[in-house]
Amino acid sequence: MMNSNQEILTIALAGRIDSGNAAQTEADLQARLAGKGNISVILDASELEYISSAGLRVILRVKKAYPELKIINVISEIYEIFEMTGFTEMMTVEKAYRLVSVEGCEVIGEGANGKVYRIDGDNVVKTYKNADALSEIQHEREVARLALVLGIPTAISYDVVKVGDSYGSVFELLDAKSFSKLLAKEPERFDWCVAEYVKMLKKIHSTEVPEGKLPPFKEKVLTAIRRTKDVLPEGLGEKLVQMTEAIPESDHMIHGDYHTKNIVLAGDEVLVIDMDTLSVGHPIFDLMRMYSAYIGYSENDPEIILKFQGFDQTTARRFWHESLAEYLNTADEQVIGDVENKVRCLSYGYLIDWGTRHHADADLILLWKTRLIELLPLIDSLTFEVASAAAGAANEMDVEATTDNLQTVIDFIDARLEAVDCPMKSQMQMDIAVEEIFVNIANYAYAPGKGNATVRVEVSGDPVTVTITFIDRGVPYDPLKKEDPDVTLSAAEREIGGLGIFMTKKIMDDVSYEYKNGQNILTLKKKI
Repeated sequence: MMNSNQEILTIALAGRIDSGNAAQTEADLQARLAGKGNISVILDASELEYISSAGLRVILRVKKAYPELKIINVISEIYEIFEMTGFTEMMTVEKAYRLVSVEGCEVIGEGANGKVYRIDGDNVVKTYKNADALSEIQHEREVARLALVLGIPTAISYDVVKVGDSYGSVFELLDAKSFSKLLAKEPERFDWCVAEYVKMLKKIHSTEVPEGKLPPFKEKVLTAIRRTKDVLPEGLGEKLVQMTEAIPESDHMIHGDYHTKNIVLAGDEVLVIDMDTLSVGHPIFDLMRMYSAYIGYSENDPEIILKFQGFDQTTARRFWHESLAEYLNTADEQVIGDVENKVRCLSYGYLIDWGTRHHADADLILLWKTRLIELLPLIDSLTFEVASAAAGAANEMDVEATTDNLQTVIDFIDARLEAVDCPMKSQMQMDIAVEEIFVNIANYAYAPGKGNATVRVEVSGDPVTVTITFIDRGVPYDPLKKEDPDVTLSAAEREIGGLGIFMTKKIMDDVSYEYKNGQNILTLKKKI
């Protein structure tokens, strides 16, 4: 890290540095550095077009003399060389980033750390509030990749750019509309938005995350609650801390900033964005943030929700209530109210700390404090049972049984196989079996009509075994009763058909069928 008291000398590198001119380049550098003493050296590579191993050796010698050497504005081709040779591990090497302006661009999403702008018909850029956001961008790209592998539909940044004094991540999101915009502009889609919003939330919450891949959100909340304790009446603050500490640990995913600006409809696909807050923890932490977004922040000023989300306070409150009911899978207002009070307790405790640190409106902080003091005597625990409807959501899908949906099914299964590091050979074999079974269902189960199929993926045991189950309500049919084809016959003698289920039995370790409760249930198992 460069010492702020040191003189900084920036030297430009240009053109080619190879065996033919490396000695002269080094002589020129030494001449620039002569007599400078204790300085920080920056090499500006914005005009560097080529560098060979001879040029790299020159930079290494400069690095030994000036340990805090930094190289900036490196074009992609040169950066790849630095990365490949390990220079990016030895010193600070910064890429050159193209400039993007968001002036006049539509805001399609907004979260705690930045905004998402549409910059053209196909692409959006997420800008960051932190001027030195490169580490945040790297973190978000990593957790977004993890989420995608674990089956959460999201967008992965394909480029990093400069936006004003900070940086941005560029994503391809065709015709993306946030759910905030849908609720504001297409109120007739309210029920659809609730259903899709909660479906995504349940998918997130039912996703197990490998140990150590994401931070626990509970630690962040506990830090805030412990600070809030000191402004509450004696006994109540300690009670809130103890209830927060008692929230069970969990290795299930939470988003950390889940609201309608961070859920988008891109074409006909629903995606969750703004993944930098991705964590693990109990579902109450996401519900707490949701309550804050729809009610808490704007509780004494309806204009705040209108400005932030684009829809009015009435819509916000209704959306929160309907989403909570859908999430809990109940219309029982007593059940909904009991869970909501737990969520409100945690939300107000968190908001009081946030408002104090960010110099929020004093009347609003006082309102949060009043609400919390009223609630705390009524609450003995912040935990609740999550609706069973969420269980298994990440490992099961319902899809119309048509051949057009084959790739969707294969992608769904592959994502779960990749999450458990399934060998490529086994994955390819299972893809073949899946294609045979799903196409068979698509062509024959409901003919001449159409119907849905359920596809479930489960991983368990030692050795690790993958179980893939197909369920449909079509005509009863046991494909295992079909006699295996005689593969020794010539092409002229061989009957058409029958190879699909034959290959499936050969590929998989076990294939079973049952007809139960009006459903065809075909199960494939393979040890990996």
